[in-house]
Amino acid sequence: MSIYKISLLIYVFGIFFHLSMAKPVIQIEQTQFQVPILIGKPVNPVLRIKITIEGTKPHQLKALSLQTQGTTAIQDLNTVEVYYTGKDTLLNKMSTALKLFGKKANPKANITLEGDTELNPGIHYLWVTCRLTDQANLLHKIAFQLEDVHFNESTDVRITDRPIMEQRIGIAIHQRMENGIHTARIPGLAVTPKGTLLAIFDARRESSRDLQGDIDIGLRRSTNGGQTWEPLTIAMDMGKWGGLPEKFNGVSDACILVDKNSNTIYIAALWMHGIIDKDGQWVKGLKENSDHWNHQWKNKGSQPGFGIKQTSQFMLVKSTDDGKTWSKPLNITKMCKKKDWWLFAPAPGNGIVLNDGTLVFPTQGRDSLGTPFSTITYSKDSGKTWQTAKRALNEVATTECAVVQLADRSLMLNMRANKNKGEIGSNNGRAVCVTRDMGKTWTQHPSAFHALPEPVCMASLYKHSFMDAGKQRHLLLFSNPNSKTDRDHLTIKVSTNDGQTWPQKYWVLLDEWKGRGYSCIAAVDEQHIGILYESSQADMVFQKIAVSEWPEK
Repeated sequence: MSIYKISLLIYVFGIFFHLSMAKPVIQIEQTQFQVPILIGKPVNPVLRIKITIEGTKPHQLKALSLQTQGTTAIQDLNTVEVYYTGKDTLLNKMSTALKLFGKKANPKANITLEGDTELNPGIHYLWVTCRLTDQANLLHKIAFQLEDVHFNESTDVRITDRPIMEQRIGIAIHQRMENGIHTARIPGLAVTPKGTLLAIFDARRESSRDLQGDIDIGLRRSTNGGQTWEPLTIAMDMGKWGGLPEKFNGVSDACILVDKNSNTIYIAALWMHGIIDKDGQWVKGLKENSDHWNHQWKNKGSQPGFGIKQTSQFMLVKSTDDGKTWSKPLNITKMCKKKDWWLFAPAPGNGIVLNDGTLVFPTQGRDSLGTPFSTITYSKDSGKTWQTAKRALNEVATTECAVVQLADRSLMLNMRANKNKGEIGSNNGRAVCVTRDMGKTWTQHPSAFHALPEPVCMASLYKHSFMDAGKQRHLLLFSNPNSKTDRDHLTIKVSTNDGQTWPQKYWVLLDEWKGRGYSCIAAVDEQHIGILYESSQADMVFQKIAVSEWPEK
């Protein structure tokens, strides 16, 4: 055999020997999502780990090492857990692959979680989760990074780097099936003169479905800036009015207004008595086991007229003791609805009090042709009587809306526009109009139909006033799903020029995953704002943000 052939054999054998002795490569990716970390929720997703096992042999995963750089206070954490989810990229509690890998109580800044899970060649997912203490500070943030992964034998572990993401702490105001209530929907939020936060929502007792159904207006109070909340109470409930079961006397879509001049709090909501069918006829003989259903915005589910068997009713309750107790519902349908309108209803969220003391609710309805519209309903005599302005837009169908008073004392109405459904181009945007005469006339705002994209969903608009270096300042705050197609990426945006522009540098992403998308902003105090919203992580979530996060005011 020639020297050349011998050399070649030695070379090939060397390569084979090197490959056989090389450590197996394990690729690891880590991903963090901007979703709220909630007080009261036992399992909060913090970090997803993707492990790719190359080669042909399995490996035993023995431990994970985590760093918590970016976490405001490690004392906010009660426990940290890691779950193995197999090939499922989501943390699905119903998955058959889900199993607990490791757990650490009262963790420190450097966390090692030990376990023993066999990983076959291929792709595997694990989730790092946490449970917060009940005392976790709502202004604090949580951040985790994967530092090392340990296997039962020497391996070449390659972990991809990523920027640190800080997740905001929040509190679960309602989780599905809590307190005997199937679903909470439609948030409203306000602060009273005593500094009490009032969170209202639909308490949907039997299902997540809209009216008609067994739905009351639920309320929770906080007297310490949203850190803790009193148990659920009911602010509006029509009971078995007219001898019909509660599931045929639902109230929904509430709007809350605090009159600081009289220390009176108002909640407006829509009451549906019985069922008006698709042909506009009231259904007779309804019983507890009847399965009839229709909705006030669907076909002819609400009709012209004022009677309870003709049209859905505009109801009002009030409290004079800081939201602890509420009056019996007052029907003001005849005051604020035109007879030929098919429907007139509050727009969910919160109302405002003008500089001159006028009380203003954002409202919505269906005109004499059944076409949706948005407007305002107001009282100049401290809630004794109410009147409704003209519709804000004639050429575009709009519904849920929010109102603020601008610096020049005009009113801005920001509206959900039906035309945005399916519009994914530059013409997608909230409808915005301004009035200087209490809605006798309206002017389309320059930001309309482009500045604030939407997936056709309720949104919140709020003016926050505060003192800054001895001067009165204000910001406009807007929240909605920041998407043209889906109810995800729930985001707060800020304008420093009365809604002319909404710079991206001021955006605050709260929840990037898909939820139902409704939200409501209100002041907590001069230095903090609060938001109550429908989250991917719970039916109803409250979060608190310092105004100082927006340094240029």
